[in-house]
Amino acid sequence: MKRLTAGLAATAAVLATGTVAAVASSSPAVALAPCQVLFDDFNYSGPADPLISQRGWTVRTNAGGPGVPGASWPASNISFPTVDGAKSLQLQASTDGTSGGTSQAELFHQRKFFEGTYAARVKFTDTPVSGNDGDRLVETFFTITPLNSAMDPNYGEIDFEYLPNGGWGEQGPIFYQTTWETYRPEPWEAVNTHTAQRQSFAGWHDLMFTVSGGHVKYYVDGVLFADHSGIYYPETPMSINFNLWFIDTVAHTGGMSTYRQQVDYLYHTVNETLTPAQAAARVAAFRSAGTTHTDTVGSGGSCPTPNPTTASPSVSPSVSPSVSPSVSPTVNPTGGPGCSTAPFWNINSVYQGGNLVRHQRSANGVPGGPPSGDGVHLWRARWWTQGSEPGWTQQWEDLGRC
Repeated sequence: MKRLTAGLAATAAVLATGTVAAVASSSPAVALAPCQVLFDDFNYSGPADPLISQRGWTVRTNAGGPGVPGASWPASNISFPTVDGAKSLQLQASTDGTSGGTSQAELFHQRKFFEGTYAARVKFTDTPVSGNDGDRLVETFFTITPLNSAMDPNYGEIDFEYLPNGGWGEQGPIFYQTTWETYRPEPWEAVNTHTAQRQSFAGWHDLMFTVSGGHVKYYVDGVLFADHSGIYYPETPMSINFNLWFIDTVAHTGGMSTYRQQVDYLYHTVNETLTPAQAAARVAAFRSAGTTHTDTVGSGGSCPTPNPTTASPSVSPSVSPSVSPSVSPTVNPTGGPGCSTAPFWNINSVYQGGNLVRHQRSANGVPGGPPSGDGVHLWRARWWTQGSEPGWTQQWEDLGRC
């Protein structure tokens, strides 16, 4: 068995003695694919391995965003070395502070994924493997539907994004979980909601999100970090992506700096809402059976009914999320004097930590839709935010009814 965090490995071992392992001992192919699933252990020889494209993956080589304009995306920035004792996907990005001297990396799967559970074990880094530190880069695991036009209603994106050196107005490490409705490139207008933790997440982490019943739920190391719903719920099939890219080169201090991100495995199951422990058990069963890859998504298989329990996992995280505001407020149940002066919340406005707004939350997490009937409340932004509705996201703290 390859890497699993201590807590998830222990839980997986217990669960693996049940249905999955019992059937696996006699018929691994049936047991490990009871429904439509994708599992990949990234056991490839290199970016030119023909199995990569045969299995639906694309090593990106074309120019374009995101990242530094003019940066390249060479296939050589994707590799599959042994990391901490196990074969892994490795993404590499380098910059010398110029567009021509900047290269980024991306590996993505075909667009055929929608509702269900997505899990990956990812190793984030805070420092370069060579060169000066300080570059503003983004380390990711996400799904996406292409934007066909400005404010395309069919666009969707579900992101884990780690910025070790800040960016987008942040000065230190920050880890985002962001769910998108849509956006306009020019002039820029974003409709999304996000949750964030301002602390280092260097090292291995079990990342998982579920897409089910109108909610996108993000888990890190077995702990629920975010629950996004309403208009942000995706409407169309998405691709699965990993990329490593630079926001800009403003913070670069000279010479060539090279950064790396690694991925241990990817697991997805269609229409099943698993707990992190159940996902870990599925991965452990694949590895116990010696399975390095399987993909039955879109093959017409059927998932177990009813879905597994979605009870809160009992796994302890290796890093606890930071969701406390930078300034601890004294909550006034009647809103306080800010109710007479704070502006009304606007979905397109950018708010910094500490900003006050007035807003009556919507009934279903759909800004502009039917009101909740709770009345207008005073809200304080916990951190930078845009497009996240007060009352439905952790970016806002309720200071009471006005």
